[in-house]
Parts: sequence; C-alpha cells; structure tokens
Amino acid sequence: MAPTNRPSLGFGDELESLDAIEFAKPKSATRPSPEATRQAAEATGFRSRESSKTPEPIKPARKEQRRHRTGRNAQINLKAKPETIETFQKIADAKGWSLGVAFEAATALLQREHGCK
Repeated sequence: MAPTNRPSLGFGDELESLDAIEFAKPKSATRPSPEATRQAAEATGFRSRESSKTPEPIKPARKEQRRHRTGRNAQINLKAKPETIETFQKIADAKGWSLGVAFEAATALLQREHGCK
C-alpha cells in the first residue's frame, strides 16, 4: 500500500528532536526521607487530607442468628416486605418460638380459619 499524504498536525520538526531526549532515566535513585517530605509540605503550606488518627471501623448491626435443632430439614424461600418479615420475627420472639414453629402455627391457624387441608 502506498503512503498517503496526511495533513500536518502543526508540530513541524519538533517531533524529530524527541529522539534525543532520554525518557527512561530516573531523576534520582533515592527517595527523600519522610521527614524531609513533611518539612517540604509544611514549608509550602500543604495540608494533608488524611486524618491524624485512624477512626474505628463502623460495624453494621448484626441480627442474632436463629438456629434451633428441631429435625426440620426442608426450606421455604419467600419474598416479603421487610416490615412483614420484621413483624413475623417479632411474633416468634414474643412467643419464644423459632421461625419454623411460628410458621407451623401460622399455617395451622390459616388452615383452621379457611378450612383448607
């Protein structure tokens, strides 16, 4: 394929002189000490955003696990409104029941009231 004439980008011969610049050489092999860095920051008025003390991490409130050895081994997974779940758990807690026992009681009550078997 033959080279095409491309429009000039306006750099002229300046890109030709970039070959003479050595980009890979580091300016200094040693880093300044933390004390020298701190002094330079103070002299220029730099203020760090870092806190002077580390805050304690915020731990989310964790709900108590509900584990009871009852022989129940089947699982039901329901989607419900958060307030319905909270109410159901409050009822179970008030009665001292596990969620499985509360579910069985609710099922038995619904069965009695609606006559379903």
